[in-house]
Order: sequence, then structure tokens, then C-alpha cells
Amino acid sequence: MRWLAMLAAVSAAFAAGPDTVVFDTDSGVFGDDGVALVMLLRSPDQVTVAGITLTPGNVWPAQGAEYTLHILDLLRRPQIALYAGAQTPLLNSPAMASEFNRRWGPLEYTGAFAANPEEVKPAPGATLTGRRLRPGNAVEFLISEIERRPGEVTILATGPMTNIALALRMQPSIETRIKRIVFMGGNVAVPGNASAAAEFNFWFDPEAARMVLRSRIPQKIMFPLDVCNTAPIHKAEFDRIAAAHTPIADLFREDLGNRYPGFLKHPEAVAYLWDSLAAAYLIDPGYVTKWETRYLDVVTVWDRFYGATVPLDRRVAPDATPVTLATAIDFARVFAIYKERLTR
Repeated sequence: MRWLAMLAAVSAAFAAGPDTVVFDTDSGVFGDDGVALVMLLRSPDQVTVAGITLTPGNVWPAQGAEYTLHILDLLRRPQIALYAGAQTPLLNSPAMASEFNRRWGPLEYTGAFAANPEEVKPAPGATLTGRRLRPGNAVEFLISEIERRPGEVTILATGPMTNIALALRMQPSIETRIKRIVFMGGNVAVPGNASAAAEFNFWFDPEAARMVLRSRIPQKIMFPLDVCNTAPIHKAEFDRIAAAHTPIADLFREDLGNRYPGFLKHPEAVAYLWDSLAAAYLIDPGYVTKWETRYLDVVTVWDRFYGATVPLDRRVAPDATPVTLATAIDFARVFAIYKERLTR
């Protein structure tokens, strides 16, 4: 009965027309956040992007804005609203990361903490766009969109959830007015990819992730590291996309070929579908073949488990809604979407 109800809900949602989405991102050069953005904007029958909000994570927001503006220019979609929000995580900091690494490291990845927040570089092969972001703040934009369209806005979060946590604190009433949040983050039964205990998005701002998981948002759809680890990209898949030689495919080739994971120099390397799995869910939810429902929390005590995903003690958050985790996927089906959107 639960599966029938879920299928009915999915069918009803898609019959109602495109999903209104606010895309909250920490986009680097292209990587996986940029892929997710391309997938959304090239799926107008399924998704309408109401705006993009920038959060610190992979890079600082000013650098993320430059990279995102470049992607929008390549897509010929410069009119998409783009807002910067929080400039730092709620509590975590470069100094904390450095001391964490000394005490409990090594840290595998620290994202923006390894960069200069004052430096903004152009995308590879491009010049600085010279464009300014929309007036206003990402957190205010999130609140206004949710209040203007109660029950209609899906948040797609592909980075640390700092902006979303701030919005929930500034206007708690929006919790139940959000249609759903779909996010990549956390790790349940596999090692982390920032620290040994924590996935990067949760590790970068554990306090924000905890606020979201303890919230009353009606639906929380989670793509943890566990399921992302089942979606590897090898050089054969990379070559199939890079061979298209469109502006987007060339940016894909430049980033995944010369940065992470460096396919052009290391053909044995492996990348993974992370944020793009969450984006693909908004396009074709049927590619997910298995789900689990749990109440989850995040460790915010500063120790070696900082940012780890753990079961929620419901006595401390009795109103929290559960999290629906993707646990198995049809990789061929989701890769077909991924490849088609990137090579179109």
C-alpha cells in the first residue's frame, strides 16, 4: 500500500506540470553541481527553475557565482535569477578544519576552506563575466518564494544547507509550506569523503544539516553517499560525453579531465554521480528502485565524528519528519539522462 501511495503521488505530481525548483548550490568549475544545473535547465517539461541560490561549500560564494554565471552563459540562460546567501558555514571554519586535520585527520577534502575567499578566477578558457548578482539575499529569496507559492516549491540542495537552515530560523513558518527538499548529503553505512566519519556537505556545515533534518519539512528526499557510491563514472562514460564537443561537453571535459578525477592524465580514475542523482530524481524519479525511511540527525559535537549522520533521538525533535533515502538505482537509466542532457 505504501508503494502504491508513493507511485500515485509521483504520478499526480508529474500530471500537475513542471516542478517549481529553487536550486541551492555550491558549484565549482562544473563538476557535479554544474551538471545538475544543466540537467534541470534542459528538462523544461519536468522542472521550472525559479532561481539559484549560492552557498559556501566546494568554493566560496563569490567564486561559485562566477562559475555559475559562466554555465548560464553557455546555456544561453543569463536571465535566471542568481542570489548569494550565507558567506560562511554557521560554525565550521578553516581554523577548525586545520585543527581537525591535526587531531583526527587526514581530511580527504575541505572544499572552500583551502581557498582564498577574496580571490575570484574566471572559468577555464574564459574571461571574468563582469556580471553582478541580483539585488537581495538568497535566504530572503528562499523565504519569499516559499511564502508566495505555499506547498509548491521544491528545494534542490546540492551543497551544505546553510542558506536553508538560516531561512528556517528567520521564518519558521515556512517549514510546512515547502513542498519538499531533495538533497545530496550524508552517509549512513559507508565511510565519509571529507573525514572518515562524514560526507562533505554535512561535514562542512553540520549545524545547518541538523536543523534541516530536525525540521517539519513535509518531504525530505535524501541521496546519501551510500547510493552515490553505486553510480561510478569511468573513462569510457567520460569519453562518450566529452566526444560531443558542444560548449557544455567541452566544459565537462576540461573539469573532469584536468581536475577531479583527472581522466585525461589518469584514465584509470573513477568519478561518481552525486548531485546529479538528486537532480535526475526531479526528471525521472522511477530510476530509483529502492527506498528506506528513517529519522536522521547529524553529529554537531566537535570531535572526530563531526558531521556524521546518525539516528535521530525523537525525544529531542518530536515534530521532525522522516527522511526518505534512495538506496538502490537503475544506473543505466539515470546515466542515459545524464548523457543526453550533457550532450544535447
